[in-house]
Parts: sequence; C-alpha cells; structure tokens
Amino acid sequence: MLRPLLCALALTAALPASAQLSSAERKIAAAVDSDAEGTLALLERMVNQNSGTLNLAGVRAMGEMLRPEFEALGFEVTWIDLPETQRAGHFVAIHKGNGRGKRMLLIAHIDTVFEANSPFQKFHREGDKAIGPGVVDDKGGIAVILAALRAMDKAGTLKQADIQVILTGDEEKTGDPIPLARRDLIEAGKWADVALEFENLARENGQDFGTVARRSANGWTLTTTGKTGHGGGIFNAETGYGAIYEIARILDSWRSGLIEENLTFNVGVIGGGTPATIDKDGVRIEASGKTNVVPATAIARGDLRSLTPEQDAAARAKMQAIVEKHLPGTTATLDFQDNTPPMAPTEGNRALLARLNKANRDLGLPEMAEFPPAKRGAADSSFVAAYADTLAGMGPSGGTLHAEGEWLDIPSIALQAKRSAILISRLARERR
Repeated sequence: MLRPLLCALALTAALPASAQLSSAERKIAAAVDSDAEGTLALLERMVNQNSGTLNLAGVRAMGEMLRPEFEALGFEVTWIDLPETQRAGHFVAIHKGNGRGKRMLLIAHIDTVFEANSPFQKFHREGDKAIGPGVVDDKGGIAVILAALRAMDKAGTLKQADIQVILTGDEEKTGDPIPLARRDLIEAGKWADVALEFENLARENGQDFGTVARRSANGWTLTTTGKTGHGGGIFNAETGYGAIYEIARILDSWRSGLIEENLTFNVGVIGGGTPATIDKDGVRIEASGKTNVVPATAIARGDLRSLTPEQDAAARAKMQAIVEKHLPGTTATLDFQDNTPPMAPTEGNRALLARLNKANRDLGLPEMAEFPPAKRGAADSSFVAAYADTLAGMGPSGGTLHAEGEWLDIPSIALQAKRSAILISRLARERR
C-alpha cells in the first residue's frame, strides 16, 4: 500500500507551479527524499546507542549525539538535569523565528524500554524494514523531526518558525515526582499554540490515521481488611466476610457497574491472606494463609484509563462509592495514583488534523481519519494537551513495540517527514 503513496508523492513533486504545493513545499519534498539515506544512517547510530530509561549515561549520550544535529539548524540546545527524579533529564532545542506565526512544540523521547542488559541491542535492516531497540519508539520519531526540519531549512521555511523541541529522557518509565519530571514539558505546552507528538503513526490495513486523542494512564491501590479468625466462622455476625470476599465484591461491582466506552480499569496484581503486604514499588504482593483462617488483608493494584478529565472524575467517584458499601466485618480503602492525564479529543485537535489532511490532499495522499483512542496508549503529549492544540502519532510506522524484534517501515520516515514539514511550515505562516 505504501509504494503507491510514495509514487503519488513523486508525481505531486513533478506537478507544475499551479498545483496545490507551493514552490517551497516542493523543495521540502525533494529535500526529504535527497536526504533519506543520511536520515537512515542517523537512525542507525541512535538505535545502536543504548538509552534504556535507567541507563542514565546512555540517555545523556543520546542527547550529546543529537546536539550538533539541532545546532546545525540554528537551534539553541540545553540539557535539563533532574537528579531528584532519579532520571537522566531532558533534551531541549529552541528555534526563534519571526514571532508572528504559531508557536510550535515538537515532542518525542530519547529513552527506550530496552535497558543495557537487554539482549536486543543493535540495528539491522531487512529490505524496507529497520529492526532494533527503540527503532520506531521513539528514535524513528526523532529521525522524522530532524528530516522535516532539515528539509524546511533547505526550502527556506524554517527561518520564520518559532519551535521548541523537547525530547524527554524518561517517557517509558517516568521519574518521580511526576510534577517535577514533567514540569518543563508542561511549561513548554503553556508557551505553545500547537503541539505535535512524534510517536508511531497509527496504521491499520494499509490506512494511515490521525491521533487527536489518547486515554490517560493512572493507577489505583485497593486495600481491604477483615476480622481474622477460624474459617468455620466465616459469614457469621461476629466474624463477618473477611478481606478477600470484600475485595472480590468491590472488583466485581466495578466490572458490572462501571464499564463504558473508552473507560477501563485493569487489575494488574492481587493477593490476600494473613498477612498480605505490597512492596514500595507497588508491583509485588506477598501473602500467606491457611484454608481454615479468615483472611485479614487483601490488596489489589491496577490502572485506570479514561478519555477526558470529566470521565476520569466520574469513574473515580463511582469506584469510591462502591468501595464504601462494606460487607459485614470488613473495611476498604481506595487510593489513586496520578500518572498521565488524558489527551481529550478537542475541536482544536481536530482542526489540526484538518490542516494535516489539507497537506495530504496537496501531496496527493488519502485523508486520515481519527484513530480510536482506546487503541492507543498514553504518551507525553497528554501533559500538554490541556494548554495547546495537540496532534499525536506524527512518527513513522512500525510494529512489535516494547519487544524484541521491534521494527520500522523505512519509507514511512520520508512520508511522515513531508507531512510534518509542510504542516509546520504552514503553521509558521498562520497569525497567532
């Protein structure tokens, strides 16, 4: 499916000056194509540099690798250290334009899920596929950003653009406290009129989609207690129902009463007994018990994903109301952990997709429909979506994310770079 699209690009580039693409935009398309091998070579270098989130030196090395790439385009580059979060920090590049067009924030991340001890470490190519750790998530996204900016520079459209690029160093395992870890990204979002996030392109059955919404990724911890005693006394007035029946009641009531479109609340780990404890990271529960002992404690942890702040607030209220209807002889507490907010499908986001679709039409490409948000995970774009019109999924296409064998469709780098560069160039001409 992609080869016909690329042929359409080539035909569009050959159209006369009266076609929808301006002369500068034709230069952009040509520049992306002429630099394709250089872009792929940079991607290979990035992939071969391990930058697992907890490999702080490797994440910083990625920043140093990218510094000259952005400085060559006239960006002022800084590295923000965040030792308090036990993460490497963030890469920031700022380009000052003429101050009249839209202020644009470009978002990607330089860390990957593959730590230094992973056996999956190196880039290799199989035809039109590039395979390697983080090749599409999200080093391919960085390659698209640089390919787009270089093409704009050659076409003369970069000089007028006001752009901040933030490449976070802990997207895959965000540092704590989150307000500090995402402070600089949020401030950039408040500065921007538009945010473009360069994680992987949504593609299904050969069709490309635009991402105007992402669901949240927050957490919860549920703890129940009961009166321990001889198991033969379970359900009586003195002993009550015990901690495990109480936690089962709550979880099943959530399942039967709260399910709605774009809302999920997965249970990731659960345990109960006398006693039961959970570790400080909230991932390992230790529990023991006997069949003739009523359990004293039960613990469950999971996530909560919603599409809008309103849906999130309503779900939390309903969950809490169910928790408070205790079985006899039991208690329960529910705590929420805020991680990533939702990126709601706003009219501003949809207007951005409409602008991108105008670029698609002018390039001779099919328009992109909205991708269902339930099919996408959370990302850094969610932290700025409350402040700037946001469009996600501007990176290349690929698959097998977060697993050995992660791959990228090489032609999609140029495809996405052209779309991005033309959209950014046009936004730079729009009055604020």
